[in-house]
Amino acid sequence: MELLINPSGIVRCVYDESIDLSQIGKVDIRRASHVEPTIDGWIADLSPTNGPKLGPFQNRSEAIRAELHWLQVNWLIAGR
Repeated sequence: MELLINPSGIVRCVYDESIDLSQIGKVDIRRASHVEPTIDGWIADLSPTNGPKLGPFQNRSEAIRAELHWLQVNWLIAGR
């Protein structure tokens, strides 16, 4: 899990359970996207972070990989 800490001490990350974030302070978790099945395959809807809809993908795992990559490059690192 990649943690970005700004100069005021605010930590941003794409959440997973590998680190207990409550150990570093108050946690505010917000949904960044939705991975959902459609008639054409799986999509990653990144509208909660002002992003696009990615896909369709044949497998849910492909959609999740694309979702994570987009969040890391366009939301986490870009500081959106």
